[in-house]
Amino acid sequence: MTAIVSTNYLSELLEDAHSRTLELLEGLDDEQLMGPKLPTVNPLLWEIGHVAWFSEQFVLRKLHNHPASRPELDNIYDSIAIEHPTRWDLPLLNLDECLTYIDGIKDKLCSRLNHGNATEADSFIYQFATFHQDMHNEAYTYSRQTLGYPTPAFSVSKDLNLTNDDFGPYPGDAQIPGGKFLLGASHNTGFLFDNEKWAHEVMAYPFQVSKAPVTNEEFAEFVKDDGYKRRNMWPDIGWTWLQVEGAGSPPHWIPDGRDKWIMKRFDQLIDLPPYEPVIHVNWYEASAYCSWANRRLPTEIEWEIAASMEPDGSGTSLGDSKRTYPWGNNKNTIKKANLDGRGMGCVDVAAFADGDSAFGCRQMLGNIWEWTNSTFEPYPGFVADAYKEYSEPVFYTRKVLKGGAWATRSRMINNSHRNFFTHDRRDILAGFRTCAIPDWI
Repeated sequence: MTAIVSTNYLSELLEDAHSRTLELLEGLDDEQLMGPKLPTVNPLLWEIGHVAWFSEQFVLRKLHNHPASRPELDNIYDSIAIEHPTRWDLPLLNLDECLTYIDGIKDKLCSRLNHGNATEADSFIYQFATFHQDMHNEAYTYSRQTLGYPTPAFSVSKDLNLTNDDFGPYPGDAQIPGGKFLLGASHNTGFLFDNEKWAHEVMAYPFQVSKAPVTNEEFAEFVKDDGYKRRNMWPDIGWTWLQVEGAGSPPHWIPDGRDKWIMKRFDQLIDLPPYEPVIHVNWYEASAYCSWANRRLPTEIEWEIAASMEPDGSGTSLGDSKRTYPWGNNKNTIKKANLDGRGMGCVDVAAFADGDSAFGCRQMLGNIWEWTNSTFEPYPGFVADAYKEYSEPVFYTRKVLKGGAWATRSRMINNSHRNFFTHDRRDILAGFRTCAIPDWI
């Protein structure tokens, strides 16, 4: 069951997501809107048309039986039917036509919302369509990074008013007790994606997890110690990837003298920020670092426990309450997490102490997505939602990521949210934190 929300709220979501899309188009020429053929990027001109087509398809056509506004677009913007390599060769709408189309679909979606509360069906599908657009907006953001395009200008970006306490590393491990835990989302939660359903009891052993993600400075030590050249650090398939890719560092690091680096952030070169989390590393790289550091990646169960649980009165077991966000149940993320594009990039791992979990883990939401060691699998009793292709077709082929990145929209992220990508993706806004290897292993 999806919680019923007001139609005003749904309209505001649509307008806000649409505004972010337009901001991400700003300043790009026709050539940039198409971009080069790469396996991890879509032509931006295709992608914005796809998002509007998706909203029309699932809200107006499938749920409310509206006729297609432009039936010929079914053969252009359906991401399930249109294979990725062909998207550069389609008869796409030009930019003016595409803007007219996406504006028109957004207006149609808003115009059918009356005052008062939405139906349960609309409450779900309108939010799903908006969050789908939010995910693509995040993809547009990291595509601009991949392609070296100028930094986008977000209206919400501002000085985060960080103090001296917000800069630097945040070392050490949090001690997390074991116990019973309800993994996943409960029935009384608001909007949910199908792969979060439903909360089910699991058992966890005590573990130690780093209070902050791995920093650039820490990862640079791995690179300096020939981490990309040492076969014994890499899983077999990761070593195969490495030989094909020829990687020797994260993708946007540029050597600047002996064991020194600068980093490309969009189209700007900056000194490598030592205490920001390492970003744009894939699961293979995260795993290799863990082998080198004699650490391991957390499971998604461990990650969610560290983010959402509190110790019981004795401190030796997990308590009964589960937080929606690391800091509690208040969904306001201001001063608690680096989300929504407010900071236009990562910040040091020491920042946002107000967002700490009960165990002192910092930045479990925001800054970077965090790789886990868990394969993306369905929870017991899984049933696909209206968009059946969202989760089900890719179960068992991806790794779970948790937490959200600096460009992720705060309205769709919480402790239970599960992101998922293939092991090799480096373009996404992902890093990782680590766990100690227990003595008994």
